[in-house]
Amino acid sequence: MGYSIDVDGTNFDSEVIEKSYLNTVILDFYALWCGPCKLVKPMLEKLASEYNFILAKIDIDKSPELAEQYDVEGVPDVRIVSKGEVLPCFVGALPEEQIRDLFSRLDLQSELEAGLAEIQEAIALDNLPAAKQLFDRLFPKYPNEPRLIIMAVKFLMRLEKWSDAYRLISAIKEENPPIKGWKTLLEFQQLKLENNPLDSIFFTGINSALKEDYAAALDKLISVVGESRKYRQDGARKAMLAIFQILGVSHTLTQEYQAKLTFLLY
Repeated sequence: MGYSIDVDGTNFDSEVIEKSYLNTVILDFYALWCGPCKLVKPMLEKLASEYNFILAKIDIDKSPELAEQYDVEGVPDVRIVSKGEVLPCFVGALPEEQIRDLFSRLDLQSELEAGLAEIQEAIALDNLPAAKQLFDRLFPKYPNEPRLIIMAVKFLMRLEKWSDAYRLISAIKEENPPIKGWKTLLEFQQLKLENNPLDSIFFTGINSALKEDYAAALDKLISVVGESRKYRQDGARKAMLAIFQILGVSHTLTQEYQAKLTFLLY
């Protein structure tokens, strides 16, 4: 299990160099006055447990001799230590996704990512009991991990447990775009029919989106937008925006249907 530790000149050799022969050590040179350091530090602390590395944090103002020894010119300056050798990793604040990519290239293994891959394989093989066991194993360790939550929501939707899926995603405090998108679609899925002729098209689109058939969903929803912006308070357009949030701005379907939607509206 990875962990983080404060390091200075008195324990550097024992906690960094010696430990690096047994496990990977990530060095984080930081300063209390450094804004980007405050962004990087909690990410590294979270990733230490997931990737099973030792995070050694060095305040350059308290340990200037270490900063000088390793030619630290700016902070945050993150190094990787393996078998006693201190190597460059990155300097400055990087998004978590880029840090994960960098760790993957350094052959650091993520317990979470390995678990997510196992879940995907179990679901693909229709081994739903095994998938549930894997969820039960990962959730206590990563209760707020968006990727795990979204995968669990999809699992519940596969079982047509719509209310459970909505309750799970509604409890999330962090609302990144995909989570917002799934939440919106599940809200629409639970609406009651209004005896409106557009209901059939709208809910077919919503159900297609929940099954991740996004092209079919967007095709149905844009037809509703063309018929009536007043239908469910512009619900079809909002559902399309939710799908865009799930897919991301660079996805071809997002770009195609954003253009169609803009043309239709304006």
